[in-house]
Amino acid sequence: MAACLLLVLTLASAEGVTFRFASYYGDHMVLQKKPAGAVVWGYGESGANVTLSLSKDSKVIMKKMAQVEEHSETWKVVLAPMDHGGPYSVMAEQHSREEPKNLTLRDIYFGDVWLCSGQSNMEMTVSQIINASKELSEASLYPYIRVFTAALIQSEVELQDLAKIDLEWSIPTAENLGHGNFSYFSAVCWLFGRHLYEMLRYPIGLVESSWGGTCIEAWSSGRALRECGLKGDARRFLLPTLLSGPNTPSVLWNAMIHPLLNMSLAGVIWYQGETNAFINTDLYNCTFPALIADWRKAFHAGSDGQTQPLFPFGFVQLSTFRRQDWDDRFPRIRWHQTADYGYAPNKRMPNTFMAVAVDLCDELSPYGSIHPRDKQTVAYRLHLGARAVAYGEKDLVFQGPYPTKVVVDGARGLINVTYGQELQLLLMHDRIFEVCCSHGPQLLAQEPCQWLPAPMLSASSHTVTLSGPGCWDAATRLRYAWAEWPCEYKQCPIYNKHLLPAPPFLIDSLH
Repeated sequence: MAACLLLVLTLASAEGVTFRFASYYGDHMVLQKKPAGAVVWGYGESGANVTLSLSKDSKVIMKKMAQVEEHSETWKVVLAPMDHGGPYSVMAEQHSREEPKNLTLRDIYFGDVWLCSGQSNMEMTVSQIINASKELSEASLYPYIRVFTAALIQSEVELQDLAKIDLEWSIPTAENLGHGNFSYFSAVCWLFGRHLYEMLRYPIGLVESSWGGTCIEAWSSGRALRECGLKGDARRFLLPTLLSGPNTPSVLWNAMIHPLLNMSLAGVIWYQGETNAFINTDLYNCTFPALIADWRKAFHAGSDGQTQPLFPFGFVQLSTFRRQDWDDRFPRIRWHQTADYGYAPNKRMPNTFMAVAVDLCDELSPYGSIHPRDKQTVAYRLHLGARAVAYGEKDLVFQGPYPTKVVVDGARGLINVTYGQELQLLLMHDRIFEVCCSHGPQLLAQEPCQWLPAPMLSASSHTVTLSGPGCWDAATRLRYAWAEWPCEYKQCPIYNKHLLPAPPFLIDSLH
């Protein structure tokens, strides 16, 4: 249907612009509620006046006027901020030399609109996850969550509108939540939105725009890439199993994000990074914060200031890939996802939140171990961050424990790692903590220090005591869970009492 519609509009444009809403406005959609004003835009006859009316129960409650701009042949209206609720009708009327033309959107609700983006772990549909049949059977219980999916399109130039849509705004059903593998609808996006709805009890709009096997450079504007010294020529390491999508710089920003900028949003969630374990790995501590900052600036400007300039941005820290550690690319990407802080929000990434997934391995996933099927836990941890950061829920614990102090007891050959939260230890582990020693029995001359295991000896409510490998005088660094596959499913050693895992960390100075 979307392809047919696109063809009709293309043919019509040759004779003059068809009066219409932009592609991602349709029946059943959710518009952003107050304090933002929802943006509604479309196309029309150059210079014509457009009246937009908002109605409920056949009664007009708001009217707004706009004029079709000559150069772009578009019109745009910012509605007055609305409380959550509905259903409403939105009617646009074009007044021109010809007969007036009317368009109507029906079953429109006001609520919170979240954009979900990234690569294949965001693309995985509800039919691909654990307990899929149960999740799909419950779709009809959530008629006030509405879903929309952009099609996979790339472009060398910034597009004004989406060229194609995979799923028009819809009320959730088993069919449109589990349409097929890596199509629509995103399981992480859906489950995150469902948690939000159960907390907020008002409409939620979910917009999915993701593509598997893609690097962050493809989702970044030229401005953002230049911030990190990239000039549209991102390096590429060919690894066909991961690089299945387009990875030319900016082509997905151009086609799948830029067209959405006029939309008023509550926030964004992001699940991406696996491909960047093989492309510009150590630039990710720049490219990811730069993408966040650039999207915020662009959405704020595109929505005429309605989307917050520091809108909430949640992300998933990568899970696992290969049980055998070939290198430390995955741990480095996890670290760089936090701008090398180890946690979020932080100074370089304000108003962000992170779901740790390092303990959600899935060796038997039929989609490959890089695609773990437990998206329920991912979404649950993400929604905790949203509740705290986006919705200001005070005293809500949304992060796992993180070290606040490390003390080296060289005389006794021990290290005491003190955390900021009460710990729940599931097990003692011999290798998950490592110390970097500046000398050792097999030290390679070209390396500044050698990483050696520091076995866990004991623990109290807030402190873990480690045994040393006999190099405390020369111990310079400490790290935790610095492996591609550091632990078994939900069996990392350190959690808090809410069963949120301690994230990986790297401490560069122990003295």
